[in-house]
Amino acid sequence: MQRNYKLLLLVLLLAFASCSFTSKTFEDPDKDKLLVQLITYVLDQGHFNPQQVNDDFSKEVFDDYLEQLDPFKRYFYASDIKEFEAYKTDLDDQIKSYDITFFNVTHDRLLQRIEESKSVYKEVLKEAFDFSTDETFSTDYENLPYANSRKEMKERWRKQLKFSTIANYDDLISEQERAVATNQSNGKIDADVNNSKNEIPVKKSLTELEKEARESTLKSLDELYDFIDDRQRKDWFAVYMNAIVEEYDPHTFYFAPEDKDRFDVAMSGNFEGIGARLQKRMDAITVNEIISGGPAWRQNELEVGDQILKVKQEDEDEALNIVGMRLDDAIKFIKGPKGTNVTLTLKKVDGTIEDITITRDIVELEETYAKSSTVIKDDKKYGIINLPKFYVDFNDYNKRNAASDLKLEIERLKEEGMEGLVLDLRNNGGGSLQTVVDMVGLFIKDGPVVQVKTAGEPKEVLKDRDKSIVWDGPLVVMVNELSASASEILAAAMQDYKRAIVIGSKQTYGKGTVQNVLDLNRMVRNNSNGDMGALKFTTQKFYRINGGSTQLEGVKSDVVVPDRYSYIDIGEKDQENPLEWDKIDAVDYDLWDSYYDYDTTISKSKQRMANNEQLKLIDANAQWVKKMRDRESYSLNYESYKATLEANEKEAKRFEKLSEYNTNLTFQSLPYELKLMEQDSVLKQKRERWHLDLSKDVYIEEALNVLNDLKMTYGIKNKVATSVKN
Repeated sequence: MQRNYKLLLLVLLLAFASCSFTSKTFEDPDKDKLLVQLITYVLDQGHFNPQQVNDDFSKEVFDDYLEQLDPFKRYFYASDIKEFEAYKTDLDDQIKSYDITFFNVTHDRLLQRIEESKSVYKEVLKEAFDFSTDETFSTDYENLPYANSRKEMKERWRKQLKFSTIANYDDLISEQERAVATNQSNGKIDADVNNSKNEIPVKKSLTELEKEARESTLKSLDELYDFIDDRQRKDWFAVYMNAIVEEYDPHTFYFAPEDKDRFDVAMSGNFEGIGARLQKRMDAITVNEIISGGPAWRQNELEVGDQILKVKQEDEDEALNIVGMRLDDAIKFIKGPKGTNVTLTLKKVDGTIEDITITRDIVELEETYAKSSTVIKDDKKYGIINLPKFYVDFNDYNKRNAASDLKLEIERLKEEGMEGLVLDLRNNGGGSLQTVVDMVGLFIKDGPVVQVKTAGEPKEVLKDRDKSIVWDGPLVVMVNELSASASEILAAAMQDYKRAIVIGSKQTYGKGTVQNVLDLNRMVRNNSNGDMGALKFTTQKFYRINGGSTQLEGVKSDVVVPDRYSYIDIGEKDQENPLEWDKIDAVDYDLWDSYYDYDTTISKSKQRMANNEQLKLIDANAQWVKKMRDRESYSLNYESYKATLEANEKEAKRFEKLSEYNTNLTFQSLPYELKLMEQDSVLKQKRERWHLDLSKDVYIEEALNVLNDLKMTYGIKNKVATSVKN
């Protein structure tokens, strides 16, 4: 099966890169025009549902692009939009002729308006805000008209900045009130001047606090504009390209070169580098996390808060100064191949300057990977496996992937005497299609897993052909509204085979499409334009083995439980331009041949859910969260603002009991991880935190109840399967 997948993927990529695509020559010396040419050709030839690039398409691109450039309508004026509208129905023609006039016009104007806005926000923040005035601020930006004059624009900025500042103002007042209360409880009194010995704080006036709040807002805006100023023309052009490609469907996306690198890391769960997460603060590249087990962690000299001033490669004599450099560009110099050395000049947290040398290595983002635990309930031992995503190394499937890791965790759990398994796919956004087919095969003898359809071609049925079963015992699959794509394929297959009970949200995310990522550099011969990036585009739709699509409708849980997302619009159906739901013929498949009394088990679970006070409170909280998210009007009068905050805090107290819930269940890491923890205190802390969360998780508790209720007619095979699914 693995060989067939590799062949399918190879044929697809070669078809894109060699046979069909390179029959056309792509040689425009202008990189931007070349990019338009490449992307539009690929989408026309390879997208599952190619669009008619016409006047209607042009209008959609026009509106979406301007919304992405100026979502809060605080840069462009109504006169700008009127000028731009001359292009509203011409973009289709420009796209077809690789003309980027519209981008050039809007880009130049945007940079002009951004520069002008710097003086606007600085002018506004020079003046004190009057928080006794009765006025409101609306966040309904969609229905907000564009400003007609600088005076109108300044007023818009004033309200937005006053809204930001009133929050800072309230924080400062609350902080001072707490300090005064603490001093009084300690027998201290307020003083007009600082007492250097007793450190009695000065009580500031409301005028002083208002000024301090404005200064905080100003600092935040200055930092934001540092980020904006870092953006290059190519970054803005990527925004324009994505306004075009996202008209095809929500999952078609252009990756600029740096974004492609990040996508590969996210999918493989590892990268080559020093093992530190960085961020830019003002002009400084600062370390904000050391990844456990990585090279920097092992070297033990780099610390969170250190600023990286210079970078020197092992074959260089002079170090490169990266102060003021864009973060993405700086990262290129810090990352590098396994085994190479990089020397960093640091400004330490204490202000000292020193050089350290780190040997780069493979950095594994371990929280991406499957992790497991055991738990005892009613004298029975159960296993929990959490799978954050369906990861794979695209360059080497055998290197590490979600299916092989899951199989290994199941084998380890069986060795510990597991009598039932919970597979937690909550918040799992999917990933590799190949891994989910292999994964379903761990739980069934053999048979179809998912149907895949490419436009204009017969459907293909992807099957598990390995007759071995790694786990034949009771199985519960947990999902929520954020379980998508591959998660939905697995849950749907388990449901259709009646192999498992699915517990979770009313429906999963509803992403029933397949995407491929094409390196655009492969399509250009003798490319002298630099890295062209990559295009992720929808090439197929997948269907359940019963013929229904998971597109839009998702997978409906056997046992529906409320959660915090229950009333929030976050599914595929709530996205822009989703592909439609449809149905194809079912394929032949045999239901799971062991007897589990699913109907009785589901009925008992639903009854428990209906009477569970914790879940009733979760549902009430979800409705309250929905109400808060839908709010669009805010008072800029401090008394009204404060009264609303206090009312919300009072309402929120109703839900404090949610965090107090405890199942009294104890979760235990497997022996191999316990050994690792002896050498890795960070891993130990992460697992302890996970186990604490599990012990307070009402959904996990019910999943274990369901495992308890499942009836079997024969014993579980605790012996590890000898046939390996690859």
